[in-house]
Amino acid sequence: MGRRKRRQKFHAQPAQTAQAAAPTGSNSPLMFRFGDPDPVLGNDLSDYLGTFLEPHGDYYVPPISQTGLVNLLGANAHHGTIPYFKRNMLRKWYLPNDALKPDDLANAGFDHSVLGHCYFQVVYNHFGQVLRLQHLPALNMRRMKEADRYCMLRPNGNSPVEFEPGEVIQLKEYDPKQQIYGRPQYLGGVQSVLLNEDSTLFRRRYYRNGAHMGYIFYTADPSLNPEDEKLIKEKVQQSKGVGNFRSMYINIPNGKEKSVQIIPVGDIATKDEFERVKNLSRNDVLAMWRIQPALAGVMPENSGGFGDIEKISRVYYENEVIPMQDVFAPLNEYLPAGRKIKFMQPQDLTDG
Repeated sequence: MGRRKRRQKFHAQPAQTAQAAAPTGSNSPLMFRFGDPDPVLGNDLSDYLGTFLEPHGDYYVPPISQTGLVNLLGANAHHGTIPYFKRNMLRKWYLPNDALKPDDLANAGFDHSVLGHCYFQVVYNHFGQVLRLQHLPALNMRRMKEADRYCMLRPNGNSPVEFEPGEVIQLKEYDPKQQIYGRPQYLGGVQSVLLNEDSTLFRRRYYRNGAHMGYIFYTADPSLNPEDEKLIKEKVQQSKGVGNFRSMYINIPNGKEKSVQIIPVGDIATKDEFERVKNLSRNDVLAMWRIQPALAGVMPENSGGFGDIEKISRVYYENEVIPMQDVFAPLNEYLPAGRKIKFMQPQDLTDG
């Protein structure tokens, strides 16, 4: 029997931008904010009630801002590139199949890593048989009130694209607080990602503006006349700004010891622990993604390096790549015999 007629024809489209994907309406609830250093136990109402229906729609609002999770990828170099590395590992060992193209699998793997869930549209032929599975961008996908019903948000306040029951497959991480959307595994390290970004932005602003108060210029000599004092003041002011870190020579005739003193009050170069903050927050980011530094492009701090890269790759494949492949095993329940998805077994990594 053929499929029922869809309410609205849909063709796969790339994910909308963060601004376009956000639901319109000022009454849309937001359960999770990025940017503020808030504690996990914030006594928020959503901590007790879970996921809500969108006030002006027929779908559930994700408990975590999907746009915030996507924007967070640009906050840190490692957090922004590791999901692509995981995606590449998933696609690397995939055996191409017409029922699921490698790009569709890779994009779904990226969504699953970053957002905690991914979606596929089941495409049927004229006889009602499964033709292929097509990736749907998770950023814009929403679960509707009815069971097994999903819709895709559209920009500019247009009505969502609604899918028929059973037309969309959702794969998600388990969340003990709600069972509608998935929960990304790295949420515990979000504050470290933002701390890493804050430390970088602070250092950039310091070098960019060049108008910080890093010292007190102190003079105590009666022989310093007003003209010389004015000239010194002008030279100090001229030393501020981008690229204007300059030295200045002062000669006071008949001056005494300590007539001119430079009293440091904030030595950013040695006392802000920039490197320590960057290293500690980077280690948190690597830990939350469970990836070895050698695979994340981190330079070793000792001459011994990180060890045997082949053994590291083997352990990563067994502990991370295979479980990620298993996430997509349920797709075979929808595919006919002879067209099920399979992955290669790399002998150089699996052999002891």
